[in-house]
Amino acid sequence: MAHTARRRRAAHAASDSLDVLLIMCLLLRTCELKSANTSKPNILLIMADDLGIGDLGCYGNGTLRTPNIDRLAEEGVRLTQHLAAAPLCTPSRAAFLTGRHAFRSGMDATDGYRALQWNAGSGGLPQNETTFARILQRQGYTTGLIGKWHQGVNCASRTDHCHHPLHHGFDYFYGMPFTLVNDCHPDRPPEVDAGLRARLWLYTQIMALGVLTIVAGKACRLISISWKLVLSVATLVLLFFTSWYASFGFVRRWNCILMRNHEVTEQPMVLERAMSLVLEEAVSFIARNKRGPFLLFVSLLHVHVPLVATERFLGKSQHGLYGDSVEEMDWLVGEILNAVEEHGLKNTTVTYFTSDHGGHLEARDGHVQLGGWNGIYRGGKGMAGWEGGIRVPGIFRWPGVLPAGRVTHEPTSLMDVFPTVVQLAGGQVPQDRVIDGRSLLPLLRGDAERSAHEFLFHYCGQYLHAARWHEKDSGRLWKVHYTTPRFHPEGAGACHGRGVCPCSGAGVTHHDPPLLFDLSGDPSEARPLSPDAGPLYREAVARLGRAVREHRRSLSPAPAQLSFRHVAWKPWLQPCCGPFPFCACSRDAAPGET
Repeated sequence: MAHTARRRRAAHAASDSLDVLLIMCLLLRTCELKSANTSKPNILLIMADDLGIGDLGCYGNGTLRTPNIDRLAEEGVRLTQHLAAAPLCTPSRAAFLTGRHAFRSGMDATDGYRALQWNAGSGGLPQNETTFARILQRQGYTTGLIGKWHQGVNCASRTDHCHHPLHHGFDYFYGMPFTLVNDCHPDRPPEVDAGLRARLWLYTQIMALGVLTIVAGKACRLISISWKLVLSVATLVLLFFTSWYASFGFVRRWNCILMRNHEVTEQPMVLERAMSLVLEEAVSFIARNKRGPFLLFVSLLHVHVPLVATERFLGKSQHGLYGDSVEEMDWLVGEILNAVEEHGLKNTTVTYFTSDHGGHLEARDGHVQLGGWNGIYRGGKGMAGWEGGIRVPGIFRWPGVLPAGRVTHEPTSLMDVFPTVVQLAGGQVPQDRVIDGRSLLPLLRGDAERSAHEFLFHYCGQYLHAARWHEKDSGRLWKVHYTTPRFHPEGAGACHGRGVCPCSGAGVTHHDPPLLFDLSGDPSEARPLSPDAGPLYREAVARLGRAVREHRRSLSPAPAQLSFRHVAWKPWLQPCCGPFPFCACSRDAAPGET
C-alpha cells in the first residue's frame, strides 16, 4: 500500500511538473511571438502621386471603390490631419525621406522652378542628407525603392549617379528616376517648361521669317547684302533652334525612362505596361527578402497625369479616367498587401499608405477633370497654405501592436515618418542637424493623446504662406495665412490656365493683418475670423507670430538645388541605354537580386 501511494504521489508530481513545463513553454512561445512581432519589423511604405484625400472611401468618398485601402484603415490607425511638408512632388518627397523641410537641403524653389525638370539636370537630394533608408541599411535592413524617385540622378557626369537612390541608402531600385509628365504620352500636350518652350518656338519662327524676308529681298535685288552673310544668319537661326529643340523636342526620350539600379532598362518607357512592371518588382522584392528585415518604399506612379488605366479598369468607375486610375491604384495596393500576407508577413510588417500632396485641381482636358478631389478642403496641389494642397491620407497598420480601427485627428506630418521608422528599426535620428519630424509611435499606439507638434509651418518654395497652432490644453487648432494664391478665374478655387498656383509675385495676395481660421470648427477654411473679433484673434495671431520668429532662428542657407543652373538640361548628364544621343531600349530582364 505504501509503495502504491508513493507511486501515485510521484505520478501526480510528474503530472504537475509537465503542466508547469507546458505553461512555461506557452508563455515563452507567446513572448517569442511578441518579441518577433515588435523587434525590427519589416516596413512597407506606399505613397500615391497627386492623390486627393477625398478620393478614398475611408476618407468619405462614397462613389469611388477603394476596398483594399479601406481595409488597411479598418485594420490599422487612420490619421485625419496628416500633412505634407510641401505641396509639390520634389520638395514633399525630399522632406519625407529626410524628416526635415525641403528648404533645409536646398530642395525647394528659390527662383521659379519648384520641382526638378529633367533627368539630365545636376540638382538633386544632396549627398550629405541622411534618408531613413540609409539609417535602416545600417541597422541591417535590406532596403528597396520601387517606382518614382524625382530626387535627381547625376552631378557632373552621366554615370556618377550622385543623387541616385542607391547613393541614398537603398540597396535596390526599379522605376522612374524622374516623374510622369504629359510629355510621356504621345497624344498629350507638352508639360515640361511649356511656357518657355512656346516662347522659344515663337522666337525661332520670328527669326526664320526674318531670314526668309532677307532672302526674298536679296533675290529681288531690294537689298544689297552678300549671300555669305545671309548664310551666316541662317546658320545662327538653325543653331538656336537646334540648341533648344535637342532637349524640348525629345522630352519623352530623355525623361520618361525606367531604370533597374544603375542601368536604364526602357527608354522611352511604355506607359501602358509600367504599372504591371512596378507591381511585379514590388512583389518580387517581398518574396526575395521575406526572411527580413526589409524596408520597401513603393512610390506609385498613380494617379499623376498623364492618366493611363489598363483595359480591366478602363471605363469602370463613375468618375471617368481619373476614377479608373484611382480604382486601379487600389487594386495594385491590394496585390502588394496580398503578397505580404501570402508570405506570412502581415503581423511582422508595418504598412503605411499616403500621398505626396493634395489632388491636382488644374489638371483638366477641356471640361473633364483629370486631377483628384480634396474633399471638404480648400485648394489643391501647389498651394502650400490651403488644406487641400497639403492634407493627405495617412494610414498605419501593424496587427497586434497598433489598435485596429483607431482614428486620430491630431496634426501629424509626412516628415514624422522618418523618426518613426528609425525608431522602429532601433536606430537613432541624426543629432547634427534640425529634424522637423517627430515619432508617431506614442500617438499610434495610444500612449499619447496629443500630437508632438504644437506648431507646423507651411511653405510654398522659400516663402512661408501659413502656420498652425495646436493648443495642447484645449485641443483647439488655429491656422494663420500670411499669403494666399489668387485663383483664376476669380472664385474658381484653383489657378486654371497655368500648371499650379504660384508662390510669389503678382499671382498671390499678402494679408496684413493675416487671415485666421479656427480649424477645430471650420476645417474647410470658409470663415476667417475678423480682426475685430476681440482678444481671441489678437492672442492667436501674436502667439503664432512668436512661433514663426522662433522657427526662423533654426533656418540656415543651403545650396539651391532647383536653381536654373541645376535644373537646366545638360546632355552630358543624360541617362542613356546606348550611345548618346541614340538612346533607345526595352529590356525585359528578370528583376535583379539585392
